[in-house]
Amino acid sequence: MDLQRVAENLSFSRLTNLVQVGQRFFVTEQSGRVMSFPISSKPAEAEVFLDIRSQVSTAGNEEGLLGLAFDSDFAPNGHFYVYYSAANPRRSVISRFTVGGIGTGGFEEATAGPESELIVLEIPEPFSNHNGGQIAFGPDGMLYISLGDGGAGGDPQGNGQDLSTLLGAILRIDVSDVGSEGGYAIPPDNPFAGRGENARGEVWAYGLRNPWSFSFDRETGDLW
Repeated sequence: MDLQRVAENLSFSRLTNLVQVGQRFFVTEQSGRVMSFPISSKPAEAEVFLDIRSQVSTAGNEEGLLGLAFDSDFAPNGHFYVYYSAANPRRSVISRFTVGGIGTGGFEEATAGPESELIVLEIPEPFSNHNGGQIAFGPDGMLYISLGDGGAGGDPQGNGQDLSTLLGAILRIDVSDVGSEGGYAIPPDNPFAGRGENARGEVWAYGLRNPWSFSFDRETGDLW
């Protein structure tokens, strides 16, 4: 199979993710920008969809704007979610942003401002590496979030085997009422929901070193 370059007029700095919505691609740059361009053989340029470089930390090589996921009802509500690293204190942030109005121009004219941010979850990070960073909505409508074990070498804090922390795990949360009735909800069918203080109910899978990417099988719905 031959490889053929597309969108040869475009270039990005440290691209970390790519998501398709309708007839557009959205890409995240590690520095803190989300760029958008149409699905065509030769798009002329990419537009800035969101710019949060002022609040994203890239002090560590594995920090930055790492994840992007669009609400299944993005067309009517304009909501999308990002995962980024922040500093002072060092932490991973999952936030919801909202476009100012999709309007008659559709996705081509949609942009979002930093002021639309609603923080959903913040997780303290002990080190600057092993941040995971993938977020995606599953076929069940839940938001899945991958978190590394906190970094350094050999998981010195034992986070990967500690159910009382969110680190070293893939989380599964319900964000359907975020902003209307408060924060996220924990799905009652999560494996550790209702186990008490020694197990975080958000955890869906644990014992992971640095799950930086995952996807869902289109036929079975399985997470890979």
